[in-house]
Amino acid sequence: MNLHPADPGRRTLLAGLTAAALAGLPAFTASAAPALPAAARAADSRHDVVTWAASADRLGDGAADRAYRLVVRTSVGGDDLRIRLTNALGDRPVTFDSVRAGIRRQGAALVPGSNRRLLFGGSPSVTVPAGGTVTSDALPGRLPAATDLVVSLHSPDAAGPASGHGMAMQTSYLAQGDHTAEDGADGWRATTGSWFYLDSVSVRAAASTGAVAALGDSLTDGWQSSSDLDRRWPDYLARRLRRAGSAVQGVANEGISGNKVLADGAGRSALNRLERDVLTQPGVRTVFVFEGVNDIKAHSGVTAQDMIAGYREILRRAHAAGRCVVGATVGPFKGWSEWDPAAESVRQEVNAFIRDGGEFDAVTDFDRVLRSPYDHERILPFFDGGDHLHPSDKGMQAMADAVDPAVLDCA
Repeated sequence: MNLHPADPGRRTLLAGLTAAALAGLPAFTASAAPALPAAARAADSRHDVVTWAASADRLGDGAADRAYRLVVRTSVGGDDLRIRLTNALGDRPVTFDSVRAGIRRQGAALVPGSNRRLLFGGSPSVTVPAGGTVTSDALPGRLPAATDLVVSLHSPDAAGPASGHGMAMQTSYLAQGDHTAEDGADGWRATTGSWFYLDSVSVRAAASTGAVAALGDSLTDGWQSSSDLDRRWPDYLARRLRRAGSAVQGVANEGISGNKVLADGAGRSALNRLERDVLTQPGVRTVFVFEGVNDIKAHSGVTAQDMIAGYREILRRAHAAGRCVVGATVGPFKGWSEWDPAAESVRQEVNAFIRDGGEFDAVTDFDRVLRSPYDHERILPFFDGGDHLHPSDKGMQAMADAVDPAVLDCA
């Protein structure tokens, strides 16, 4: 058990994996990796890599004797699954007496035989301290990439502020009482659009395999993309990296709707959550920063120089932690209610720094990808999700297509 300070029907499996699970095999795949002699293990040089993540914020109050069946999509595949539970916004400890991981069949139903108990320091129960996180023991067996993983958890005593991710763009399920061990969906009659208490999943992969963490706001969180279809731009990026055979295969979506670089509000600011959400995620090689529009359009007196100072602080801290940083320009939002020429002037100055300042290790120019050729202050109508700020599915895909996989494999 590792303690850290504050620190939805579609295909769910490869055909071979489905057949194996239906045959009642105990692991995620037909066979787990064989045990290696000590010398071979030492030469194996594998490490943990984040395969899914979502930033924690407050989700109302927790409820005792409630169970959650949370559906998440893996990016990189690997062995020895671990999950991280969060109580980052809690004001008291919260106990989980049953936590399981399985493969989704359809809805809340799991592939029979795939639902396995997770342990924490060898125990089936774990208490997460207020403001903290806890990482599970490794679960032997292989978890493939692009899989609907289901984490089921039950708390007998949850109360006070609940931690989790509000805008999941994914249907998960609720139950009263402990139904975590059930493969079927009968006990899971309520749905939720949030992920409760779960903030990341990692797997063991080759040392050459890395991950990118996307630090962002609602455009990264996926607002205006299609729910239950994994069409946020980081989802498209994960598929692109997999097809390209990139060394960077893990993608952690650390976007929070409404988030700002400088000020807390919709979640802690990017500066205040950088360590918790990005730098503590295993295997992250590169930080992809796409934030700033909420600071700019809020008209709170934030200047371009304020924003640049914030980006420089992210760069300083990420570099000190041995990570590279890719900066993305702030997209157009003319037509959104908070747009005006003054905000546009700040956006242009900020983008000039990101694009031409030479301080980021690499730049992805989302502004040029998204803007209309006839009015550079507006999003191209074909990419507009409808509110003149958030991209549609097509816009999300265009953003992912603009990211050069080579710049993510950063030394």
